[in-house]
Amino acid sequence: MDTLTPFPTTGTMPPPSPLNRPIQALDRPHAGASAPVNARSRAAWWRLATFVPAILTTLALIAAFTDWFAMDGLSGFEGVVIALIAFTFFWIALSVATATLGVATLFVSRHKAAAPTGKVQPLDVALLVPVYNEAPADVFGNAAAMLNALAQENHVHRFSLFILSDTRDDAIALQELRAFHGLRAMLPPGAPVYYRRRADNIDRKVGNLADWVENWGGAYPAMLVLDADSLMSGRAIVALTDALSADPGAGLIQSFPKLFGAQSLFGRVQQFSNRIYGTALAEGLAKWTDREGNYWGHNAIIRSAAFAACAGLPRVKMRSGEERLILSHDFVEAGMLRRAGWSVRFLPRIEGSYEEVPATLIDYVLRDRRWCQGNLQHLRLLASRGFHAVSRFHLISGAMGYLMSPAWLALLVVWFLVGNGTESNVIRYFSDLNPQVRWPEMTRTHGIAMLMFMYAMLLAPKLMSAGAIHRVGIPLRDLGGLRQFLLSVLGEIALSIAYAPVLMVQQSIAVLRTAAGLRESWVPQHRGGGGQYGLATLVKFHAVETVMGLAIVGGMALGVVSLWLLPIAVSLVMAVPLSALSGVNLANRRWSSRQLGTPESINAPRIIRSAMVERRRFAALLARPESVAAE
Repeated sequence: MDTLTPFPTTGTMPPPSPLNRPIQALDRPHAGASAPVNARSRAAWWRLATFVPAILTTLALIAAFTDWFAMDGLSGFEGVVIALIAFTFFWIALSVATATLGVATLFVSRHKAAAPTGKVQPLDVALLVPVYNEAPADVFGNAAAMLNALAQENHVHRFSLFILSDTRDDAIALQELRAFHGLRAMLPPGAPVYYRRRADNIDRKVGNLADWVENWGGAYPAMLVLDADSLMSGRAIVALTDALSADPGAGLIQSFPKLFGAQSLFGRVQQFSNRIYGTALAEGLAKWTDREGNYWGHNAIIRSAAFAACAGLPRVKMRSGEERLILSHDFVEAGMLRRAGWSVRFLPRIEGSYEEVPATLIDYVLRDRRWCQGNLQHLRLLASRGFHAVSRFHLISGAMGYLMSPAWLALLVVWFLVGNGTESNVIRYFSDLNPQVRWPEMTRTHGIAMLMFMYAMLLAPKLMSAGAIHRVGIPLRDLGGLRQFLLSVLGEIALSIAYAPVLMVQQSIAVLRTAAGLRESWVPQHRGGGGQYGLATLVKFHAVETVMGLAIVGGMALGVVSLWLLPIAVSLVMAVPLSALSGVNLANRRWSSRQLGTPESINAPRIIRSAMVERRRFAALLARPESVAAE
């Protein structure tokens, strides 16, 4: 247990209101209280419209490759190659089908949130902000902006803010407490704003939220879970609350967080992709998941009693016999709510939900390693009793997002070994003996066809989404105008292609680290502005990609590796410069500030502008050498 410096916290929390939170079993069906209304999904036809084309396209590709490889009989190795291709391609085809459904939905009806169909009853809602060694000025600045925005909205609900600290650093914790008292001083007397710092941060964020539910959750029928970098407009918070209030069978309603605050090149790439391409995918996902949606851990409203009764997470027993915390808890909690009859809905048309983004490639990879560890853990939970088939699919898809990278890497190795034909390839070059395995023949025509088809499928969701941008309700002026928008689309595609091979290798490393049992530590993210790492750090971090790229280039120089791998080779060889480039701050220069621009950077909504003002105010407050007692 950590030893923390005691700080005066009298009056920082409301009176206790316990809520029973039994730990659930995943090897037995849910046995507690179920939802009062177990609404059936109406998405059967939408699921057929999404999955059938993806499956048929994948089967067609398998047939084509089987016909291609089986000219002289199909070997076992060729069968493995076809299986890898099918494994990777299905998820691409599913993404295309989901985006197609989303674009079709946008053309049928404009991107505007529908009004709740049921009667909206007043709710007491707790806004929960778990923090861990975060920048207090940013956390409390966002909180102040949200409270101010809520005060301007016309609604029937009552909102209370809780900053739930798991901070281990005493200096940061002292700043949190000062910021808390500063926030209270800015608000009317008695404003429901609270702060709690745990003495022991057992079970990380899961334990932080569980502690609140068990001790104070009984007083609040709903909780809106935020992250330290979350920001939501007053209208978005009220819309989520109205939706939960009007739907008695809803256990959780997830919004679609847009990215904001990105200033670095890599951050802007993510922000642009999320804003421009994400809407169509979100629309399609909402359509076919219906009441079996997913939970992404933040910017979602949850029925407190349902969460307490149904989603008490057990620990997972490892092969060693050790019991470990479920890391990517959100997916599992959504599945547990649904198995108890509560619906889990995704409402992407509620605007005004935001989160921040890692600033550099290295920051992104470090966060990705933690997510990889949690998502691969989901494979152990697929046999959980009572889970809906779509909930299981969410668990699978989360894991596949990482397992696809080793599969792509394996295909790249095959292409590297045999990519210049049977008479001139790496195997024959380095061996005087005929190899024991009969390798598939990859002619130039076949290589071009494979490459072009894969690129077309990968680009299809982006191009469809960009073409439907006028249906999303984003004026071109908020994207910098038509010319700037087209340049940004082309720039994002080019940069995504450049970074994709590096990310493929890094995600493969993350999978290997997870398989080896290495635990990833959690550290606060570097968000928003550009960040730079030293050359030694960059070289050490990207050594594997660089060596792989040089090997491919060497094979090309020897004439035994296909030149069609050149784009991938260049990206891998340039991993260190690309990583350094990822942290370049675009906002510092006038000519670059509009590149990869979105409404959040070119014409920021009021809530974002307000948050920036409040962050500066809290930064100035915390810079003053005042004691806690003087606040």
